[in-house]
Amino acid sequence: MSAMPDSLSPAPRPTSAFVWSHPAHAISLSAGLGLAPIWPGTVGAAGGVLPALALLGLPWPWLTAIFVLTFVVGVWAAEVTGRALGDDDPSVVVFDETWAAALAFVAVPAHPIWWLAAFLAFRFFDIVKPQPIRAVQNRLSGGLGVMADDLAAGLAAIAVVDAAAYAVARL
Repeated sequence: MSAMPDSLSPAPRPTSAFVWSHPAHAISLSAGLGLAPIWPGTVGAAGGVLPALALLGLPWPWLTAIFVLTFVVGVWAAEVTGRALGDDDPSVVVFDETWAAALAFVAVPAHPIWWLAAFLAFRFFDIVKPQPIRAVQNRLSGGLGVMADDLAAGLAAIAVVDAAAYAVARL
């Protein structure tokens, strides 16, 4: 029997040394959250809590500028890390989840119940990828594809949670 060719072997899992070997890797793996042995996307999304807390209270023009800039940085970082790992969308790249969860948290009412709802809604939309989120994922590739489908999932989560918060406030 011959050995399995290297091209069919799974890529080795990155280590903490990989995370800190390039700024793009540190960003795209959300400072190591992507190394979580199980559910790295969920762990990465939970990592959105701290940035969201730091951003609370900033005016929307500042938030918009920060989220646009960090989206662009995320595209670059995911692209660089994806190339380094030989995978367009490696599961260890979780900045997209961290970024989109933080976006959802700052866009819904600042209360633990609504943040939990935003977290759960975001993870639902990110995992299930209903249309049009699936279309975004299928049409874009590289770093832009990595970030854009999570943007779409985050926007869907915001819409659902804000609608629920509006409905609850009217009861």
